[in-house]
Amino acid sequence: MLKEFKTFLMRGNVIDLAVAVVLGAAFGLVIASIVDNLITPILGLFGDQDFSQYGITLKEGEGGNPDIVLGWGAILTAIINFIAVAAAIFFLVVKPVNMLVERRKRGEEEPEEVPADIALLTEIRDLLRSR
Repeated sequence: MLKEFKTFLMRGNVIDLAVAVVLGAAFGLVIASIVDNLITPILGLFGDQDFSQYGITLKEGEGGNPDIVLGWGAILTAIINFIAVAAAIFFLVVKPVNMLVERRKRGEEEPEEVPADIALLTEIRDLLRSR
């Protein structure tokens, strides 16, 4: 049973998954840093960076009970952060990768031009085969 478990762990897809999780976590930190240190301060030029303190009080707390508040500001902040992260991923990862894939496709679709001497030799070979 131990040998079987070792075989399972050493299969390529388990190792690939582990590497993907670690790289995904590290990449998440990079994207979070870009959003927190680059995009959010730029958005702060146009207004408040954090709307989480804004809300609508539905009921005042009585007798030590807390207020009942609709925290629309926290939702707005989460939406802005999501859009910022999505934009960072799109423009820094997806768009460049799509451009590379497009370039590769264009390179594969265009047939390679065969030199004239090679084409002639290939034609002679085909003629000799057909005899």
